[in-house]
Amino acid sequence: MAKKVQRRAASRRKLQLLRTLTNSKSVTRRSIILNVLLHFHKLKVKLEEIQREYQNLMAIRNEYFNLLKHIQIPKEVKVEKLGEDQFVVKVRCNRGGDKLVSIVEAFEELGLNVVRARVCCNHFFAMEAIVVAQDQQTTKTKDVTQAILKAIDKQGGERILVT
Repeated sequence: MAKKVQRRAASRRKLQLLRTLTNSKSVTRRSIILNVLLHFHKLKVKLEEIQREYQNLMAIRNEYFNLLKHIQIPKEVKVEKLGEDQFVVKVRCNRGGDKLVSIVEAFEELGLNVVRARVCCNHFFAMEAIVVAQDQQTTKTKDVTQAILKAIDKQGGERILVT
């Protein structure tokens, strides 16, 4: 008899828990179970909707990255003189090859030291650097621009935009 009472109490606790989880106002066992099944069905529909939305977003993302692969960015080289022997060099072009190595080699050939540089190669190659002449030699912005363009051209031909 005590086991029967314990089972009944455990059954009531479980039904009460189900009522609480599903925000059900039902009192009878049958309607509570129906509400739980309805709640499960709604959760399943929501999950399927989220999965569809995720798949759509992933398809859009993949299409975006595919388009980025085919974009041709024109070469852009901008050299500004900061002081007597300092230059700010900004370069943008398609990524691929050893462009950074070629540009640094061009700086070495001109006798320029890189003081600070920031490079990004996510979807295209971009670099911004501050360079300083080693031996107080007079280096012109045009010479630096031409050397960088020549270094980039080693890696492959592209459209050129010089500013």
